[in-house]
Amino acid sequence: MTPFAEIKNARVYRGENIVFENLNLNFFLKQNTAILGPNGAGKTSLFKLITREISPRVSPGSHIKLFGEVHTNIWQLRKKIGIISHEYQSNYQTLASGEEVVLSAFFGSVGVHGHHRIEAAQRQKAKNLMQSLGLQTLADKPYLQLSFGQQRRLLLARALVHDPEVLIFDEPTVGLDLGSSMQIIREIRQLSATNKTILLITHHLQELVPEIQRVIMLKNGQVFKDGDKQTVVTSKNVSQLFDVAVEIQCQSDCYIAAPSNKHLAIK
Repeated sequence: MTPFAEIKNARVYRGENIVFENLNLNFFLKQNTAILGPNGAGKTSLFKLITREISPRVSPGSHIKLFGEVHTNIWQLRKKIGIISHEYQSNYQTLASGEEVVLSAFFGSVGVHGHHRIEAAQRQKAKNLMQSLGLQTLADKPYLQLSFGQQRRLLLARALVHDPEVLIFDEPTVGLDLGSSMQIIREIRQLSATNKTILLITHHLQELVPEIQRVIMLKNGQVFKDGDKQTVVTSKNVSQLFDVAVEIQCQSDCYIAAPSNKHLAIK
């Protein structure tokens, strides 16, 4: 398999605190992967490493490669990796219309501004993407007047503008009601069927869609478990990951956690 992200011996700080020490992980094209862990495990820092928002400390024998390159042009990276995140949505504040939100991907901007020149082909692509996601009725509606779920789905359309090879979903259902959560999960599944590589970052087991093949469990800045989903997502592993006794059930290749009366051996 071909790696799209290679992390070798990475030492990562957030402020004065060390998040990762000697982190080694590879992520591969055509292997849908989930990063699972509790709050504070390092999931967000790992996400920001891959998206170049933070960098490891420079040291001999340490590197992060994206698509085989240590030094990556951010604009080119945007064309290869699409990002859908709760944090990005919170920071995306604009009076733009729904269609302009999607079009803003061509300029790497928040909304569309007077100096931007929109080509006919770009506008048509935005329209096609919105139609494919059932968002055409939002084209003329102000973004900030839409529901949280509608906003997130527009940002999904925005992330698809450049037809990226990899889609990263960072906590994709945070803040969404049940209906909107199920819609996002359906769309993740549909996109995985179009040969997109999915990287899912979550602490919700219900987001581990059947198309996820590999699960990496993070705990306290370390890789706790890493392997195929069926082997890694067990009652014992999940209980130890979240420090709570649970029984994991798998129904139609979807996972459900229920409280367990069994004693949890943390160590």
